[in-house]
Amino acid sequence: MAHAQKKWLREGRTILFADEAAVYLLPALVRTWAPKGERPVLREWWSRDHLSAAAAISEQGAFYFQSQREAFDGEDVTAFLDYLLREIPGPIGLVWDGARIHHGEKVREWLANGGAERIELAILPAYSPHLNPTEGVWSYLKEALLANITCMNLSQLEHLLSWAQTQLRCSHDIITGCFYQPDCSYVISC
Repeated sequence: MAHAQKKWLREGRTILFADEAAVYLLPALVRTWAPKGERPVLREWWSRDHLSAAAAISEQGAFYFQSQREAFDGEDVTAFLDYLLREIPGPIGLVWDGARIHHGEKVREWLANGGAERIELAILPAYSPHLNPTEGVWSYLKEALLANITCMNLSQLEHLLSWAQTQLRCSHDIITGCFYQPDCSYVISC
């Protein structure tokens, strides 16, 4: 992958790391408080309802995001790639994990039908989420921005996720900090 990154830098490509995640209605309890002598209570209910989200980040702090109510499939991945092409001028180098939807038939067709003219893809080694700085974005989103919050339905969660992605878009230091986690620091050294 380091070879691809060096090549991409010479070519002037915008280098992005991308990943998908699920955001559930269940709250992520980080910490809470209650008046002295009273037990804290966070009301919740059991539900597997969730939103699926895709994000791509750059070392310069750029943040690209889409979410939907269904799990991502090959068509959704190509729609995300189309979104990146609309948002970013010039050639792009995209690094992501080896999930089947990232190298399946739909993505291969999309690349063959002209997508490969501007986007070149690189896949991280298997079982190495620690090499993808986007994992840091998901951790921050779930453990800081969405912690201790309970949504009643997916519409509320969509609204909250929209607010959270706006916060992340304005937090270039958080995004760039994800590249300098101990496990990711050598990924970007070219």
